[in-house]
Amino acid sequence: MDHESRITLRLPADLHAWLVDQAKAAHRSLNSEIVHRLEDERAAVRDHAESP
Repeated sequence: MDHESRITLRLPADLHAWLVDQAKAAHRSLNSEIVHRLEDERAAVRDHAESP
């Protein structure tokens, strides 16, 4: 990441707990887990948009 932006994010408690569990299972911080998932989704949307 060349540039970072800070945000405040409000999540439902159950979604937060699920993300924490997923991050622990992947040996990532919660922040890294959220960034990883968003980057994966962005790539999937890009790939879908480029498909004929």
